[in-house]
Amino acid sequence: NIGFEHSDEELMGMIFSQMCLQHNLHEGLKKFGNRGREAALGEFKQMHLRDAFKPRHASALTPVEKKKALGTIVLIEEKQDGRVKGRAVADGRKQREDIPKEDAASPTSALESIILTSIIEAKENRHVVVADIPNAFIQTDMEGDPVFMKLTGKAAEILVQNAPELYRQYITLENGRVVLYVEALKAIYGTLKAALLFYKKLVGDFKSIGFVVNPYDPCVANKMINGKQFTIVWHVDDLKFSHADKEETDKFIDWLRENYEDKLIGEIKVSQGKVHDYLGMKLDYSSPGDVKINMVEYVKKMIEVFPEERTTTATTPAALHLFEVRDDVKLLDEEQAMIFHTIVAKGLFLCK
Repeated sequence: NIGFEHSDEELMGMIFSQMCLQHNLHEGLKKFGNRGREAALGEFKQMHLRDAFKPRHASALTPVEKKKALGTIVLIEEKQDGRVKGRAVADGRKQREDIPKEDAASPTSALESIILTSIIEAKENRHVVVADIPNAFIQTDMEGDPVFMKLTGKAAEILVQNAPELYRQYITLENGRVVLYVEALKAIYGTLKAALLFYKKLVGDFKSIGFVVNPYDPCVANKMINGKQFTIVWHVDDLKFSHADKEETDKFIDWLRENYEDKLIGEIKVSQGKVHDYLGMKLDYSSPGDVKINMVEYVKKMIEVFPEERTTTATTPAALHLFEVRDDVKLLDEEQAMIFHTIVAKGLFLCK
């Protein structure tokens, strides 16, 4: 989605594509046991400590509010280093009826902006830094009408474990199932306005320290420092910034850490030097005056996650049968369809 705004369909597509590559709470607990439970507990603890939501009595909500309450999806995954991580997201599909598309879409940087700024950085021999803001949405206040979420079963029980003195009194039963309603106070991932709200916060913070947003790309900002241009380009919470003076990029890293990092939400991941991984692209500034861009590792990961064995090759995707519709084949199931959607979307980005 580089260079495009996130529509509600794209946002939900990303979430459910992730679900295909990770485990839901039930599957995660079954596969990882106590490690999975601790991962989910840690995720809810972080959200609790960040005041991401407040509990609400079911009796205080209207039937309409209960009906519109967003489901809560807990994903469990094992990282490459063996750590098991949990992530709680909202199922924001119910918001589609109430929030116009134009009110939920968030700008993202154009691919051309990323490449052009990289060329400028190489030609001007700038010091380049790539940084990732941790748990960006959870640092952003929710705005507008109240957004209610509904936790059921194990998810509700695990949240209660973090602060039983607070949450236990709000537990109720619906059709014999444990239910806990909460009101979202932060822009929880999966709610349709989350990305847009974070964008507004980030831009406001940049402007407060003198940066000016580029009129042609709302995800590029510049500032003149000591007669040299400082440039930031960003895609949601992934930043690339540069200046001729390393001292200035170091100051900006300190500013990011002061405003977007603490023990509860994690550390900002920073990459400095001549080679960076940014949005699936490897940016190599090793040769003076040049930048080399490749996506070999990106392709390797696409192949790794594809679930079927590959036994043949193709010289081009534009075969003669490309636009032929076959009515005699079995449709993909939901999980296969989501994986196919993810691979196609990654392929489109790769080819752009």
